[in-house]
Amino acid sequence: MIRARDNHRFCGREFAHQDVSLIREVVESCSGISRTELSNTVCELLEWRRPNGGLKDRECLNFLERLESEGYFRLPESHGTGPRKGTRRLIAPAKDSPAWAGLSGSVEAFSPLDVELVKSAEQRELFKDLVSRYHYLGYAMAFGAKLQYVVYVTRPARQVVGCVQFSSPAWRMKARDQWIGWDDTTRGRGLQQIVNNSRFLVLPRIRNLASSMLSYVLHRLSEDWCCHYGVEPLLVETLVDQKRYHGGCYRAANWIELGKTSGRGRMDRAGKRHGADVKTILVYPMVKNAVNRLKGGR
Repeated sequence: MIRARDNHRFCGREFAHQDVSLIREVVESCSGISRTELSNTVCELLEWRRPNGGLKDRECLNFLERLESEGYFRLPESHGTGPRKGTRRLIAPAKDSPAWAGLSGSVEAFSPLDVELVKSAEQRELFKDLVSRYHYLGYAMAFGAKLQYVVYVTRPARQVVGCVQFSSPAWRMKARDQWIGWDDTTRGRGLQQIVNNSRFLVLPRIRNLASSMLSYVLHRLSEDWCCHYGVEPLLVETLVDQKRYHGGCYRAANWIELGKTSGRGRMDRAGKRHGADVKTILVYPMVKNAVNRLKGGR
């Protein structure tokens, strides 16, 4: 039973009543296809695309799941063998001592670092495995667009030492939006030029490795993001759990602290978790005039 509601807003897009009716018609008339195929079909019908022309299929699937949770329709069962989107994949830590465990000293002894953009199935599995085992949040399917990197030291032997993930930004954060000077309209236009550093994993205890990893990865992020999504990132944001970390490596790499989150989380639309998971907001401008450009200037 469809609830009486005119419009929906999701990921910066407004969906009118007729859009939701069309989505419901597609879901009910295409019961034999998968969730992924439904997501692609809805994206094509509603012309929901990234600036480079690619479908916003990940965002669309999350929107379909939200509509299902609100009682608009029933989606087909998920037949994937991996974790459902939005869920964390946690694996028990390896019992054997990993190769990087014995590395220590200063990062200069192991430089230059080698940064690989994750592209192959083998790289994806390595990234998932390391983040699942050694990141306190585990591995979760990134929301929206994403790029993942695996970082290696090159001396005395090439060895993996970390993982970095960038994904779509938070739709609304008061401290960030006030710092930029956004209202709802300008945020909707400029949000796609912000990228979120959603996972940062440093494996061995090497001095200054974390800030060096950030520097190396950010050096190539703009070109990679433009290549994949057709958008120049102007600002990178991250959220640091203040109960666990100070964010020293970000501060050492010249990131700017803007304040704290409300503690709700991305999907807490009812505000039930307000203050439950407060994080420190840090940002890094990728260009000198980032704030002005995000507000629509040059």
